Amino acid sequence: MPDRRPRRWLVRLTLLLVAFAAWPAQASVTITFWSRDFGNSFPHAFFMLRGTPDAGGTPVDAAYGFTARSLTPAILFGNVAGRVERPKPGYMAGSHVRFSRTLTDAQYGAIVALIRAWDERTGDATYNLNKRNCVTFVREAARRSGLTLVDFPKLMKKPSGYLRAVIAAQPQAVTVIEQTGKEYLATLPPIDGVVPVDAPVSTPGNRD
Repeated sequence: MPDRRPRRWLVRLTLLLVAFAAWPAQASVTITFWSRDFGNSFPHAFFMLRGTPDAGGTPVDAAYGFTARSLTPAILFGNVAGRVERPKPGYMAGSHVRFSRTLTDAQYGAIVALIRAWDERTGDATYNLNKRNCVTFVREAARRSGLTLVDFPKLMKKPSGYLRAVIAAQPQAVTVIEQTGKEYLATLPPIDGVVPVDAPVSTPGNRD
């Protein structure tokens, strides 16, 4: 009579591998970098944080950008009041997702600290079109996410051009996405995420 023990061992190993593959991977927070070109509003760059810290806890799901509080001719001549905002879903759907990075908990904490440091209630919200704008904010988030090649002075008022330059400088360090916001958002699974730093929800360029 043939020995069935090897076959039974193989079946058990196969079941174990299938179960392991189905087990949810350890979650991390992912940062995605977005841009929006000329259209119904001025060009803009922002980022989204989504996922669960490696240490565990409540998932996060929020996007942040930095802009002037009021779009007046004053922004052409120097410093004006700015603020951190969370773009509306419709605005995000009409934007483009350029690339993503998976964050360590330390990197995630550093980016949350960045948001607070630029928020008008807890930090310095000075906006300067040439020196401290939405791309500057995103550049610092990219740096804190672990990217090293983030300085492109000639592109600091060109959100899409800037983010493409970051990709081109270190393609091995990012996950290239290049989708419309609508396409990308449709791929995301539901998540009961919180907003790590409260900020006004708005359409950048409008005050509605």
